[in-house]
Amino acid sequence: MMESRIRRLAVTLMDATTDKDPEVQEQIHDSLCSLGDADPEEILDACGEYLRQHEKLPYPFRVIVLRSMESVIRKHLGELRKGPAAAAAALASHEMTKSKEPIQEWQEAASDVLVEIGKRFLNKVMEEVLGKFQPGILPHPFVLRTFAELAAANVFGMVPFLNSILGTLLPMLGMARADPAKCGCCYALQRFSESIQEYLANLDQAPDPTIRRDAFSQEIGAAFELLFSAWLQHREAKVRLAVVAALGPMSSLLPEEKLEEQLPKLLPGILGLYKKHPEPFPISKSLCQILESSVAIGSRSLEAQLEPLLGTLLLQICAPADPNVPTSAKNHTELLRCFSVLGCSFPDRLLLFLLPKSESGSERVRVASLLILRQIINSAPSQLEPKKSFIVSSLKFPLQDGSNKVKRALLQLLSSMAPRGYLEQPGAEALLEFLVRQCALPPAAPPGIPEADPEDPTSDSIRSISVSTLLLLSTTVDRMSHVLWPFLLQFLIPAQFGAALTPLCRSLTFLALKNREEQPENAAPPRSERHAHLPSPQALTTRLLVVSSQPFLGNGRGAAALRLLQALRLHPDLENLWNKEIPLLLEHLEGTTEDSLCQQEWEEKLLQFLRESLAAIPEKSWICPLVSEMFRQLRGSDGSQLEKNFLYRSMGTALGACPSKELVRKQLQELLENARYREEAEREGLASCFGICARDHLEETLEKLEEFLKSDVFKKSLGLFSIFKDRSEAEPEKLRSGLVLCYGRVAEAAPPELLRSRLESPILENLLQLGHTKVLGIKVEPKDAALKLSLARSISMIGRALGSSGSGSGNGSGNGSGCRNQPGSIARKAELVMLMVEFLKAEPPEALRTRLRQGALGTCTHLVALEPPLSDPERSELLDTALGSVLGLPPLESARGREEPGAEELFQAALAALRELLRALLRRRLNPLGLQELFAHLGPWLKSPRARERRRAVALASALLEFFLEELHGSALSPFPASASLLALLAPRCSDAAAGVGAAALDCVGAVLRIEQRCQGFSRDHRDELLEALGSLKAGLENADGSVLFRTCSRVASAIGMRIPPEQLLSLLLALFEGLEDPDGNCSRAASVIINSLLRERGGILREKVPELLAVIHSRLEALEPEPLRRGLQQSVLVLALQHPGAVLRCLLGASLPFDSHTCAMWRALGTEPSLTSQILEQLLETLSREIPYKESKSFLLGSGSERVATPLPLAATCALDELMSVPEAAAAVLERFPNLFQSLLLRLGCSVGVQLPKFLQGREKRSQHGSAPRSLQPCSCALETLKAMLERAGNDDVVRDVGSAGGWELMGIPERHHDGIALLAGAMARLCGPRLPRIVRSLIPVLGSVFECQRVTSTAFLAELLNHNVVNDLILLEPLLDALTALEKDSCLLVRILALRGLGNVASGCPEKIRRHGSQLLASMVNGMDDKDDPNNLVALEAMSSLSKLLDHLEERDVQSMLLHVAIRIRPFFDSEQPDLRRSSIVLFGNLSRFGRADSEVFSEQVLNGLVTLLLHLQDPCPDVVKACKFALRMCGPCLGCEGLREMFGNHLREERGLHYGEFINDVCKFLMRSHPALLSRLISTNLFYFKSPWRELRAAAPMFIGFLVLHVDEEQGQQVDLDQLISALKLLLKDPVPAVRIKVAETLGRLVRLL
Repeated sequence: MMESRIRRLAVTLMDATTDKDPEVQEQIHDSLCSLGDADPEEILDACGEYLRQHEKLPYPFRVIVLRSMESVIRKHLGELRKGPAAAAAALASHEMTKSKEPIQEWQEAASDVLVEIGKRFLNKVMEEVLGKFQPGILPHPFVLRTFAELAAANVFGMVPFLNSILGTLLPMLGMARADPAKCGCCYALQRFSESIQEYLANLDQAPDPTIRRDAFSQEIGAAFELLFSAWLQHREAKVRLAVVAALGPMSSLLPEEKLEEQLPKLLPGILGLYKKHPEPFPISKSLCQILESSVAIGSRSLEAQLEPLLGTLLLQICAPADPNVPTSAKNHTELLRCFSVLGCSFPDRLLLFLLPKSESGSERVRVASLLILRQIINSAPSQLEPKKSFIVSSLKFPLQDGSNKVKRALLQLLSSMAPRGYLEQPGAEALLEFLVRQCALPPAAPPGIPEADPEDPTSDSIRSISVSTLLLLSTTVDRMSHVLWPFLLQFLIPAQFGAALTPLCRSLTFLALKNREEQPENAAPPRSERHAHLPSPQALTTRLLVVSSQPFLGNGRGAAALRLLQALRLHPDLENLWNKEIPLLLEHLEGTTEDSLCQQEWEEKLLQFLRESLAAIPEKSWICPLVSEMFRQLRGSDGSQLEKNFLYRSMGTALGACPSKELVRKQLQELLENARYREEAEREGLASCFGICARDHLEETLEKLEEFLKSDVFKKSLGLFSIFKDRSEAEPEKLRSGLVLCYGRVAEAAPPELLRSRLESPILENLLQLGHTKVLGIKVEPKDAALKLSLARSISMIGRALGSSGSGSGNGSGNGSGCRNQPGSIARKAELVMLMVEFLKAEPPEALRTRLRQGALGTCTHLVALEPPLSDPERSELLDTALGSVLGLPPLESARGREEPGAEELFQAALAALRELLRALLRRRLNPLGLQELFAHLGPWLKSPRARERRRAVALASALLEFFLEELHGSALSPFPASASLLALLAPRCSDAAAGVGAAALDCVGAVLRIEQRCQGFSRDHRDELLEALGSLKAGLENADGSVLFRTCSRVASAIGMRIPPEQLLSLLLALFEGLEDPDGNCSRAASVIINSLLRERGGILREKVPELLAVIHSRLEALEPEPLRRGLQQSVLVLALQHPGAVLRCLLGASLPFDSHTCAMWRALGTEPSLTSQILEQLLETLSREIPYKESKSFLLGSGSERVATPLPLAATCALDELMSVPEAAAAVLERFPNLFQSLLLRLGCSVGVQLPKFLQGREKRSQHGSAPRSLQPCSCALETLKAMLERAGNDDVVRDVGSAGGWELMGIPERHHDGIALLAGAMARLCGPRLPRIVRSLIPVLGSVFECQRVTSTAFLAELLNHNVVNDLILLEPLLDALTALEKDSCLLVRILALRGLGNVASGCPEKIRRHGSQLLASMVNGMDDKDDPNNLVALEAMSSLSKLLDHLEERDVQSMLLHVAIRIRPFFDSEQPDLRRSSIVLFGNLSRFGRADSEVFSEQVLNGLVTLLLHLQDPCPDVVKACKFALRMCGPCLGCEGLREMFGNHLREERGLHYGEFINDVCKFLMRSHPALLSRLISTNLFYFKSPWRELRAAAPMFIGFLVLHVDEEQGQQVDLDQLISALKLLLKDPVPAVRIKVAETLGRLVRLL
């Protein structure tokens, strides 16, 4: 019986092999293997019988069976008996040779079966295969393949057979006509030869150690002769490759004399194949084997073949790799092996061949020759030992090669040569220099510029390889230390090696420290004649310091240079200082990044380090060579301009410390003659050098500058016609610019006592001479911007120097002010100031391109402070020119400004310079007249129509007033006459539309008022709280909220009114009234606010004008667009309404819908007074409760689609309420009537959902969208916004935010989701305003009986959600709510019934402690809900199940016992419902019910067992929520199953947050089920069979897998329960399922059914 069933399973699986899905086929293979694990011989027999019975089965499906047989045999080979093995071998032999046509996959599968059997039963296999290998008959190709694979798989078994096989095969080789036959013969000979080689190499383990090579030489030799002489020249490439692959291993078995005889023909024949085949790997591999065989016998013929052999091999290694040929890399390796074989035997010949190739020829040849040289250096070190010098000298020409590929090959060669002593040979220095040059390669082509050859290594990669190589040679190759030290030092100075400084410094630091450890007495760089080419200590010091000035270039070369400087010990007296200071410098670098480093601070640290170092050297003669060396490096520098500038400053520092004045003069002269004046950085550096030098050598510096001015060099540059030359061809102005800067730096650095005597002559005289050009004797102003800027900077430096010297006396006049710091004097001050004014006038007014404005203004600032003072016309001209040059500039964001890089930075610098100039002018005339003078020039800019000019002007005004206040000394009991004019000018600007102007204007107002107080006699330390508070108003001026702005402006007005002198108040008010017509709306706002403030304080004067003002206000609201003015007029409306409320209300109530913005503004004005608001609210609520909310053409039913139209009066009242409650002051009235407001607006909202506007209002609504109405007139939107406004005004902003964040407001406007939005609102109210709920609930419960269904839905949704919160219990609202909702069970509206059940279920969350008290009432409602007959879509049942699940957590068994089975049976059909919500809810409820069935297992455990399979299968449900429900239910049902293992596993593996490997889980479940409930096997299987027809593919796949795991864990006795025939039939039917995943699981289960057999 067992045999028939296992065969039936196997046949079922094999019948399914025709499945076209590859995964299904693979599973069938695996299942057959599983059956084979149970009884391998039976399965092999079944497979064989199936193949024999189904002779017409197509070969692709036969292959699956044969592969299964191979797997079973491979796994159970040791268990097979000879008989079944022989039968399988016979079958496989038959399958392999059944078709005479080659069918690769089929015949290969059969051959693989034979090979697997032959690993143990070789004789049986050989009997079968040899029977098909008859002499004189060409065998089947796969017979030879089988022999070949057997030879590889069973060497010791097959080699004894090879003699007879070769004897039979050789005569038939000539019969092989077809190409596949020839390829098969070659493959067999290749494998035979490899097998013989392995056998002979392991004779000590061989069963027959007497077998020798000679035993096969004759047959192999004959075959070799045939293959080489006949087949090698075959026209088919496959055949030739098969032949050449066989010749390689066969060559080692040839007799020596035979191989020697064949070589002269063999090698050319093999080499000739390279031209015929695109895939050369087999040829190269075979050639290498032949070469190894030839070398092993010491062949004399090989040497004669070397020349063509080497040439061909070189061409092959030069050939570009083909990416389409996967063996290209292997071929390259085999070719190099060929050269290694030849290099060990013929090193001289090989070198003579290779080295000339490295010097000439194509790039590929040069690269290949270097690669080969590296290979033989690595593989034949002893043979090449005498050739080292020759090899090194032969690399001279490759070092000059510009190809990156050649460079890379050379670098790789150097890496191999260094450890073997090649770089210690004479002439190896060139190799090391080459390495350093590659470290200094420039960057690769920028992005966007393609490389000439994409395969070429880039310059970056070459540089990276070189750096790594240099560091490795320095640090890891010990024998290279004495070679590299001190040789590498010579590369530090030349500029061409600048890019290699970082690796050079790191390598030299390591070498220096190592040398110091090994030879402490010779730690410094050697200075002998032999090392004369090495740089001097001064050269090294200069170079390393300059490099350190840009520390983050070149991958951190600054730190590397400093470490090297410390390691070198360049001077014995500097060692202690450098050991202390250099670590501090390095620590500073480590604490910064390239972005955070302050370059100026870093350079100052380095210069200070240099100064301290020079001071620490006792013999000052060391400094003179240092100066000379610095100049030498300066002339040869081609590095960055920043480095060059630092070198100039370093040279100035060294010159200052130089004891030789002659040397100082000489070097200064050379600097002047050799400087590149066309470059700005060069001019700056030269000037810095002269300035630093002048600190210690002022006379020598001025002398050299004057000599240079008189020299021929300078005069030739300043010829008469040089001014007419093109700027690109002449540099006279750049030369003058550089000299002007030099004079400025010298004056700035000169000692003050020496400067005064040299100022007029020669400094100023030469400076102005250089700044002008004479044409035909006429002085011409300079036109070059660089020269102008240099002049401005130099004069500014002179002004600063004179100002800091404190010479001369001042005559500043002011209100008690004196000159605390007496300024210096300069006779030509006016001339210099006018020169700067001319510079400013010449600047283009439309753009800001240079720093000349900033420089000229700064220069004027320093000059103004000096004596003598400027005249009034000069001051006036300077002021107008300076203000116009900066304030009138176009906006930086304009198109022109965007073209100028750095325009923002330039402008800010110019503005700051202008501000300082105005302060300097005011300081010279510090009194009210001086202040008025400045504002007279500044006033037009404050009133400019351009915002940018006003912004700039008011900022300057603020700065001037603050400065005047700070500098004002003493007091005078006289009014400040400028107050009225300044306040009239500045006060309206407090609300200027331009950003920042208002705050600055407020500062100005405060400053004017404080100045007024000071002039009235108040002391400096007097604190006025009113004025102090002005600063806090700035935020209000910027606030967009009208109420905030109104209060802020009122406080400003109050401060002005209280502090302005009475005699100036009237003129100020008149000016402010005129401000209402200001074209800038925000400026008129300030005037409006001040006016309203005064009207509020003097409201009585408006009494008789109230009727007229009401009409004027409405008309002005229509005419004026600026919102600030409209708000001012609203204040007037409020005054009128307080005096005449009835008339104002009647007017507003009569306004037409929709309210225009003017009417809305009036409503909002009325809401600002609480007492007035209270009256209006009362009247509007009465209107809402009295009027019908909508009209309909027919009886309204929820969802019927009948049209509802809003009535106008409640709509108007709703809009009015919205406007009123938008005012903050209405809060008190809203709080007083909150419950009534909430109930009325909530019901109004419910009645507005889906309601349309009347037709006569629809047209107005469309027009209002383009008009002035601020809000939509749609009923629902109006009601929603009004409800939100009421909550916000009542202080419940958190409720509005809470509902809004959950999307509740949007849901309330959607008819289908309205109740969800109401529930969100109720939840927020319960959480955030519980104390207000009792009155709201009492007002809503009567509405549950409303005739309007929409009101019943809204109120039910609100009350149902309240039960979700404990607040209803705290407020004693639970019982009324339960009774009210229970009464809705029979409501005609389905949604009302659902919401009522939801509310009853919410008690579980809100008042769980009260559930048992009301349990019977709640349970009865839930059961009635599940039995609702008027519920076609089970929506009420769904809600009832969900609510009951929540209630069960708080009930006890006795409360539920009566309805437990009824509910369990009622919900079972929902487990497989097509609606996911029903599946989820019913499964969750089942899990909750299981808690009450534990005590009485007989009552409920049967239900759990009945549903267990369903729950387990639905763990694969396509709905994730259903999966979560199943996990919960199984965890809850676990204790009911009576198995502790299942309970623990459900608890651990079915947590929601944990992923589940379903297959492993079901496997473990089945294991525990079969242990604890073996009798359930039949029921479990039958339930799973039901799901074979499930609509969900996931369940159809899970069900057979479930059965498979059940079967996996049954014992023999349990297996008797299963109707195996029925099960196999069902699985066989399911094996035809259209889903491959299902078929895979079926095939897997069929393989497991062997457990039942």
